[in-house]
Amino acid sequence: MAPATTQFSPDFISPPGETLQDLLDERSMTQAELAERMGRPVKTVNEIVKGKAAITPETSLQLERVLAVPSSFWLIREQKYRERLARAKESERLKPHVVWMKETFPLKHMCDLGWIEGYSRREDRQVDLLRNLLQFFGTASRNQWNAIWMDAAHTASFRKSLKFESNPGSIAAWLRKGELDAIKVDCTRFHRGRFKEALAEIRLLTTAQPEEFVPRSVELCARSGVAFVLTPQVKGARVSGATRWLDPEKALIQLSLRYKTDDQFWFTFFHEAAHLILHGKREVFLEGIEDPGQRHHEMEADRFAADFLIPKDKYQDLVDASPPTERSVRRFAKDIGVAPGIVVGRLQHDGHVPYSDLNGLKRTLSWVKRGPKAI
Repeated sequence: MAPATTQFSPDFISPPGETLQDLLDERSMTQAELAERMGRPVKTVNEIVKGKAAITPETSLQLERVLAVPSSFWLIREQKYRERLARAKESERLKPHVVWMKETFPLKHMCDLGWIEGYSRREDRQVDLLRNLLQFFGTASRNQWNAIWMDAAHTASFRKSLKFESNPGSIAAWLRKGELDAIKVDCTRFHRGRFKEALAEIRLLTTAQPEEFVPRSVELCARSGVAFVLTPQVKGARVSGATRWLDPEKALIQLSLRYKTDDQFWFTFFHEAAHLILHGKREVFLEGIEDPGQRHHEMEADRFAADFLIPKDKYQDLVDASPPTERSVRRFAKDIGVAPGIVVGRLQHDGHVPYSDLNGLKRTLSWVKRGPKAI
């Protein structure tokens, strides 16, 4: 008899012993006869048939000799059965956490963005969606998610509006997506000096189009040990940027394009970069927490970003001159080598120009599939 090549892939749970019993019935062979031919106790064969005992590699070889069915068939059949059994038990453990999933995460938006798969309103699909969600986060259960991601905000420095409350699940999802994308960025070991040199080159890119400044900025950061990623804002996460360390030699700067003008984009970038230059790798920076040390760090990052983009002495000359006009701002921005929208944003922030004036000099950035685009 030629060896069987059947591959077993059922959509229900049944022990391989059922297949074994079917073969015995086809061949009019009793369990006792099989046991004798295998040299095994009848009790062992009976427990295999009932699914109480697993088919081991040794047993699979004996079945191959007696029944001319490949050892691999029995081992795969056993493995699939045990896997399905484990998944069924896991489903029972996960079911109570479906409500938590629905209440915590912007599931549809995450699916629309392609971060996870399987969004459905059908109740029988919710456990599968929860599995996909946990896999996205790299955790095995809700307990592990809580242990890691409820503290996610404490491992990143991110800027968020104090006027709104963000959903912790949404923030964690946004941070996780940035982490996953950053892992793909091949970086050298972090070097503070090279990073400061990279920032000087990136500053000159503020006048370029996104199609140029995004890939070039990513490249310059990577050469300095920093993964720079852009992650679209997800519903419930009112975060514009984050900075953290993936490991002692690789940092991450993540931006969301929440604020859609170039002045906000670049200020946020250099603010986040400041944390890597000025502050420790294990320090925590959370805007909005009433801690004097943290407020001081955030103020330092703001000052670094402001002065790096627009040198303090040159800025003062602009302010001391006649009221800024579109022409004077353009000329000043060209002289210092930055986009005019950055100058307008600084003047507006400092109260030298009303927020309603000179906005035509700013560029609006819109998110498209491959990243930001100027419109």
